[in-house]
Amino acid sequence: MHGGGGEPPVGVPLEIATSYRARTKGLLGRDSVDGAILLSPANSVHTFRMRMPIDVAYLDRGLRVIAVRTMRPGRLGMPRVRARHVLEAEAGAMSEWGIRKGARVEVVVPV
Repeated sequence: MHGGGGEPPVGVPLEIATSYRARTKGLLGRDSVDGAILLSPANSVHTFRMRMPIDVAYLDRGLRVIAVRTMRPGRLGMPRVRARHVLEAEAGAMSEWGIRKGARVEVVVPV
């Protein structure tokens, strides 16, 4: 992933959830996550039945970050009108990776 702002790209293991079932499950029931999960299409999330706080980055069509929030378990995130994708990770991860509003996330599939 590349957070923009001149920082070097950061390699992060990424799961991609595009089916309704995979998006609905997201990080539910997990005690931790190695990397992040990309929900697509999605413009909001909830943390009901979550076991841990998570970072949530709302992304537009071009994978530019609209907003980043940390959500505790049992919360309902506000839908973001321009969001087309949502990136979820353990709380604190987005800051470590340099993911912030205005940054562009790049998904790279290894060859």
